[in-house]
Amino acid sequence: MEYRKIKDEDNDGGGSSSGDLESLRGKPISVTNVASKSSELANWKRKSVVTLALTVLTSSQAILIVWSKRAGKYEYSVTTANFLVETLKCALSLAALARIWNHEGVTDDNRLSTTLDEVIVYPIPAVLYLVKNLLQYYIFAYVDAPGYQILKNLNIISTGVLYRIILKKKLSEIQWAAFILLCCGCTTAQLNSNSDRVLQTPLQGWIMAIVMALLSGFAGVYTEAIMKKRPSRNINVQNFWLYVFGMAFNAVAIVIQDFDAVMNKGFFHGYSFITVLMILNHALSGIAVSMVMKYADNIVKVYSTSVAMLLTAVVSVFLFGFHLSLAFFLGSIVVSVSVYLHSAGKLQR
Repeated sequence: MEYRKIKDEDNDGGGSSSGDLESLRGKPISVTNVASKSSELANWKRKSVVTLALTVLTSSQAILIVWSKRAGKYEYSVTTANFLVETLKCALSLAALARIWNHEGVTDDNRLSTTLDEVIVYPIPAVLYLVKNLLQYYIFAYVDAPGYQILKNLNIISTGVLYRIILKKKLSEIQWAAFILLCCGCTTAQLNSNSDRVLQTPLQGWIMAIVMALLSGFAGVYTEAIMKKRPSRNINVQNFWLYVFGMAFNAVAIVIQDFDAVMNKGFFHGYSFITVLMILNHALSGIAVSMVMKYADNIVKVYSTSVAMLLTAVVSVFLFGFHLSLAFFLGSIVVSVSVYLHSAGKLQR
């Protein structure tokens, strides 16, 4: 009897030891899960910070452009302003790379030296962004800052369609419905009950907005494809080459469009403190957009665009005496709902 009791106790002890071993074996798995969750949390925080920054920068972009005018026109050369934007973005990318080189050393993924096959793709989006950025100044001859933010949402449609064509990504029925709602929202926001014209924005403004949407959509999708073609490649290297070509093409634009004015009046003629803020805003916006494309996707921008649209309208009421009409308010709501449906449709695919 004593022998059996002792043996049973030994068996019980062995069982508990086995259980302890199993629990110990489970610990590395739980540590791995914790590490994975920590990484996901860090990525979510980074994505949130970038999206928030893009929202603030986007909402103030149109306001600063309008604010930089004097007596309804630009005293400075818009081509030189664009050139300085690309130069500043290039300098910021180099500064970030220098910091990385100092802490991590030079690797294959963060070195500036590259192959012709890798760098030859950057001139295409650089040219598209050049034309789009120049149109961004001239469209304000036909629209105000809140109207610009509304019409800017048309690039969601061009982005979605080009996603389907270039990246072969299928769009859901909800997303196509969101496109229709977006068009209705943009049109509703532009309704004008105080004039003989049905819409506040004339035909020239709509044409420029559509062209800008197509250019922005194609450039955005193409740039995202470039960024994600080599995921391990440091984003600052990719940005550097994109901005170098941007500087080159903007320099050509200066020679073609404003060479005489720059030679006679000077490169910085007509610049003001607001102009400097606008250039800084554009540069930081470009960096934020590229980070969204690298670490999220091009559709993430719609969240910041939607909120920026409303922020621009509210700020314009105080700065420029903008009349927040019922049509604009309802159109903004419809656009915001379409933006949400577009993103929700993407998640459900």
